[in-house]
Amino acid sequence: MKASQFYISTVKEAPRDAELISHKLMIRAGFIKRLASGIYSWMPLGLKILRKIEKIVREEMNNANALEILMPAIQPAELWQESERWEFYGKELLRIKDRHQRDFCFGPTHEEVTLDIIRKDIKSYKQLPITLYQIQTKFRDEVRPRFGVMRAREFIMKDAYSFHTNHESLIETYNKIYQAYSNIFTRLGLKFRAVAADTGAIGGTGSHEFQVLTDSGEDIIAYSDSSNYAANIELATYLKKNATRTQSTKEKEKIATPNQKTCFEVAKMVNAPLSNTVKSLVYDGVNNQPVLVLIRGDHELNEIKIGKIAQLKQPLTFSTHSTIEQYFKCSPGFIGPVDFKGIIIADNDVSIMSDFICGANIDGFHYINVNFGRDCPEPTIIADIRNVIEGDPSPDGNGTLKLCRGIEVGHVFQLRTKYSTPMNLTYLDQNGKSQLMEMGCYGIGVSRIIAAAIEQNNDEKGIIFPVNMAPFELIITSINYSKSTLVKTKSDELYIKLKNLNIDVLLDDRDERIGSLLADSELLGIPFRIVIGEKFLANNQVEFYNRKISASKLINLNDIVNIASELINLEKK
Repeated sequence: MKASQFYISTVKEAPRDAELISHKLMIRAGFIKRLASGIYSWMPLGLKILRKIEKIVREEMNNANALEILMPAIQPAELWQESERWEFYGKELLRIKDRHQRDFCFGPTHEEVTLDIIRKDIKSYKQLPITLYQIQTKFRDEVRPRFGVMRAREFIMKDAYSFHTNHESLIETYNKIYQAYSNIFTRLGLKFRAVAADTGAIGGTGSHEFQVLTDSGEDIIAYSDSSNYAANIELATYLKKNATRTQSTKEKEKIATPNQKTCFEVAKMVNAPLSNTVKSLVYDGVNNQPVLVLIRGDHELNEIKIGKIAQLKQPLTFSTHSTIEQYFKCSPGFIGPVDFKGIIIADNDVSIMSDFICGANIDGFHYINVNFGRDCPEPTIIADIRNVIEGDPSPDGNGTLKLCRGIEVGHVFQLRTKYSTPMNLTYLDQNGKSQLMEMGCYGIGVSRIIAAAIEQNNDEKGIIFPVNMAPFELIITSINYSKSTLVKTKSDELYIKLKNLNIDVLLDDRDERIGSLLADSELLGIPFRIVIGEKFLANNQVEFYNRKISASKLINLNDIVNIASELINLEKK
């Protein structure tokens, strides 16, 4: 392809609302154009990258014996009502009506639709297992779309669904898709990690996220420094210490804290470690009575973990100020477990504390030297309810936990019978008896991969794409292409030779300053560049530039085709 015949619309400045580097660079490179909040048009260069990613995804899914289909984006409400997700999914589900006032939604996912297909056609155990997948546009009405395509409302996703006679068969396919995902992200040249994850709104039992590792990631990943253990911080646990509570040596004492409401402020005032304070949080219980939740002042509560405790109302809800004042006789900021007569849920680390600091349930006061059993009730429930921190012992007993950030680009779920039960998805077994099918689902954020790759691969000049997803593998930048017959002739010859070797090459023949042409090639992230000019050709040479290492060298014109093709093919493996 010649650049003069292509749609290249690079700009020097990113819009002011662009926060992440990937959003800025995708706009500047002309990959996407904003149409509305969280909705983008994919321009030729951006679409070319998408198609390359889709090609690799298709190849690996096909290798995993999955069959490609294409389902409607618009789905009838009846299916979602049948699965009991019409109301549960919340406002992210874009609900619409047709001309007959019938309810539909724009599909954010396709569990219900795929299940409906299978239950109409698959009747016998002999027809199972089967895996179907599609690559299609989805829509989720995000409350605050941001970061470009990283958190867009409309996006492109590969979603797959597998159906089985038993859990063993589900696990076999789950592992097969897990490996396919590992192959996909490896071929795309991404640094990634698969981590155990919470199933969230999709539901089911086991799940894993595939995270592209980058400091700008929204997700925090905990991993062992000595084993393969890795989990999203929402699910990460630690090896519980065998420590016991030490004997109290001091008497409880009330101290005035007129303006100190946080654990940090109180600890600073009394010159105590933050780890000796107890943070008190109040949630609504299932019986509408408040439940007191205790964690150490230097720890953060994990709402995914605590949300699984049966005594708490679902969805998890903080008690109102009026409820707190009614039961604790004080305002938030001064509450604590002393004299509390309801359910107390304490984190593991809190349960072994002694002589700790907490609210006095009196405005303007805290207690120091508080002890369970003596000054306040023993916890009703003791559990792991906090986020792990660096240095925690790994739950598998090997090493300690480290933390890093990542961007989720893929997720695999063992749904089991979550959807089969309400939607009556059954088959006939060997004995002719009706049984529920087991089900799995597997998603990849195809459009999100591009943003994640840019977050991981960029510098001050622009994007540094891995070869397999770059818009072009190599660019020929010609100095004075339209003015120099020699440059034009040699550029065209080189272009044809590279094309004949199946190199995805762009010939930049635009009548622009060489500085602008070079800047564009680096902004667009094209991995390799050949610069042709009369001064180079006088010595029968061209300049060869490697974007990844930002280094260039002069190569003999007769050797450049072999050198470039060998290096590109090596990078593509």
